[in-house]
Amino acid sequence: MKAPAPRDVLAARARLAGRVRRTPLVRSAWLSAWTGAEVWLKLESLQVTGAFKARGALNAVREMVEAEPGAGARTVVTASAGNHGHALAWAARDAGLRAVVFVPRGAPATKLEAIRRLGADLRLVDGCYDEAERAALAFAGGEGGAASPPGSGSGTYVSPYNHPAVIAGAGTVGMEIVEDLPDVDLVAVPVGGGGLVSGIATFVKAANPHARVVGVEVESNLVFRTALARGRVVSIPVGPTIADGLSGNLEPHSVTWEIVRTRVDEMTWAAEREVRGAIRELAAHEHLVAEGAGAVAVAAVLAGRIAAPGRRIAAVVSGGNIDLDTLRSALAPAP
Repeated sequence: MKAPAPRDVLAARARLAGRVRRTPLVRSAWLSAWTGAEVWLKLESLQVTGAFKARGALNAVREMVEAEPGAGARTVVTASAGNHGHALAWAARDAGLRAVVFVPRGAPATKLEAIRRLGADLRLVDGCYDEAERAALAFAGGEGGAASPPGSGSGTYVSPYNHPAVIAGAGTVGMEIVEDLPDVDLVAVPVGGGGLVSGIATFVKAANPHARVVGVEVESNLVFRTALARGRVVSIPVGPTIADGLSGNLEPHSVTWEIVRTRVDEMTWAAEREVRGAIRELAAHEHLVAEGAGAVAVAAVLAGRIAAPGRRIAAVVSGGNIDLDTLRSALAPAP
């Protein structure tokens, strides 16, 4: 599978025009004072489906429809921790396609309800994201990657991260950051399967070569940090986390591994208590609702693992789809 290039991000923006939001990039006075840097927040929590995933899912579906205009009865299939499934269901409905979404049974209720509300065929799978991904791939009859060949199974598989069009769509987040803050010095990005950081690095490093792109994993799911340490992708045990959107291993031979290895400057992490603290502090100081996955970049900044005194940092708040009970728990004072 070929990694997307900056021109693919430009093509994605044309496809997405008028269909997704150009989300705000806002300066955080609180984080700037805390860090001694100029910290800006890219608010993908305000995206149309409540997370950045709308960009990649819609780009992939529209690219598919452009390639085969008469494929109106096509089924698209995916696995998701919730946000990509929501986004693909939304994009499929827009294009008149059927969506089948495999999600872990324990996914947040707010994400499951959003998928159902859009008319997708929701399949709940016992276990974690890895089990949902295996079930979705088996249903689609594919081996992962950009898409299963038409007719090879029960639908075309659209990976949440291992798909060039999904990555290119996510790259439009980086394009908007560079346009709104041309002299950005560092972009901090939440990392699960690596689609968002891959897309952002693809565009940002081409448009502003001096800017550093730093990925942030949650402590219970250090897939890329482990891979970078060992020189190859390995399967790791995945622990429970409030950052459910970042949970799970990679598909074998995922294109995001090569992109992260060659285009992302650093991979750091955030502890569970730090992510909960970031959710709480974003609500208190910025009046923002962030889900766990959306808060990990801010958590790493608050913990001092992303330090750039006097420089300009853009931290991506990648989503805001969090159950009320989980939010109440995170907002409770730390013991």
